[in-house]
Amino acid sequence: MQIVYLKNTLKKTLAPFENYSERLGDFPLAGTTLSLLQEKRLKEILSKFGNAEIKIRSDFWPSRNILNEIAKNLGGIIVEENSSVLFEVKGSEAKLKIDKDSLIITYPWDFIKINEESIAELSETYIYGTVRTGATIDGKIILGEGSVILPGVYIEGNAVIGKNSKIGPNCYIRGNTYIGDECHIGQAVELKNSLIMNKVSIGHLSYIGDSIIGTKTNFGAGTITANLRHDGKNHKCLVESDFIDTGRRKLGVIVGEEVHTGINTTIYPGRKIYSYASTLPGEIVKNDKR
Repeated sequence: MQIVYLKNTLKKTLAPFENYSERLGDFPLAGTTLSLLQEKRLKEILSKFGNAEIKIRSDFWPSRNILNEIAKNLGGIIVEENSSVLFEVKGSEAKLKIDKDSLIITYPWDFIKINEESIAELSETYIYGTVRTGATIDGKIILGEGSVILPGVYIEGNAVIGKNSKIGPNCYIRGNTYIGDECHIGQAVELKNSLIMNKVSIGHLSYIGDSIIGTKTNFGAGTITANLRHDGKNHKCLVESDFIDTGRRKLGVIVGEEVHTGINTTIYPGRKIYSYASTLPGEIVKNDKR
């Protein structure tokens, strides 16, 4: 099949990753990119369409359920939301509404959902790096070339780790976590269901849960992200001037590129730290920080 990407609307709501709005398909997820994950999902389910041209908006993440419905309509179909075309095959006039499990990528936490879905689907382990004696892997992982998992590391659940990264010693990785290339995840660090981009250092005594950490960020020792409200309700995030319900009961921090936190920084749940910002030792991040 031939996949053609329809242009999506530029979205400042993706901040602090709004620079990806024009090249959304390049966003790093699950050891690859958004566009390659889309293509993989389309090719798995829509192979019956053969060499047909399939058009998809770059910000549309189709659920497996809706793709299975599309596969039943070999005459072609259009998927739309509020009269906007998200997906089209064979130029048909038959129409299908977007389902609740599909996603139009609008906010940065949408990337967490796609990342966790994609990593959860791993069915095989591929080790191209080194796993030292004393490390435990209880799930499916992909470990890139040049990467090493040191003694005392416990990985529970699926994980994808890029190239030339150093994991451990004595850290805990759980949920469906992605760690990029040239990262350092060190002593007594716990990562849970998070997306860690390239060249990130989280060296000591930190908890990062349900979060996105941007490229070249360094977390000082003892940096802690909260990810759960005391009342158990969904997190609301400030987007431009409005508070938006994220639909997530657990949400940590969204961190842009080249951020530095001082030692013992504590971050309230659902906060954003914009690119090139920094915190002081012992700082409590109660609000979004630019």
